[in-house]
Amino acid sequence: MKIINTGFKDLRIISHKKHSDTRGSLREIYNKKIINWDNFIFEYATISKKNVLRGFHFQYKNQQSKLVIVIKGKILDWVIDLRSNSSTFGETFSIILSENNCKSLYVPRGFAHAYFSIEKMNVIYYKLSDYYDPKFEDGIYFNDKDINAKWPKTKLIVSKKDRLLGSFQNFKIKHKGL
Repeated sequence: MKIINTGFKDLRIISHKKHSDTRGSLREIYNKKIINWDNFIFEYATISKKNVLRGFHFQYKNQQSKLVIVIKGKILDWVIDLRSNSSTFGETFSIILSENNCKSLYVPRGFAHAYFSIEKMNVIYYKLSDYYDPKFEDGIYFNDKDINAKWPKTKLIVSKKDRLLGSFQNFKIKHKGL
């Protein structure tokens, strides 16, 4: 397991080793001795079909850091830095995460998160530092012109809830920052 820093404070890529043979493969996805900067207390997995886009989501109270790991499939993962005291406030970062490239993304508190599902079946596993609380969930519209995330040019499958999320400008007025 190798930790790769990004240009964003505390946003890290984890490159995992994959061991394969005729039976299949094994990949170590988490090791507290290596990923020792956070205490994860909650885990879940999502399954998304091809062309599903989820996000940009965040919790403004009980903020969550998360480790995003693709067990099966391939996703285009995006984050927005919403930390008002950060030099990268409002900037975005994207990466392809897949079962084949064996990379995961550690997203610190204060970021909004979204992803687009590239393959037919995508299983995404999360380790989180706090519990999900829908009372404190909010988000930013995935196609906001101020964010300028480059999604694939295809018919996106987006939930009604995600289509109704506010703009980045609205976020700055409502929350000021995280």
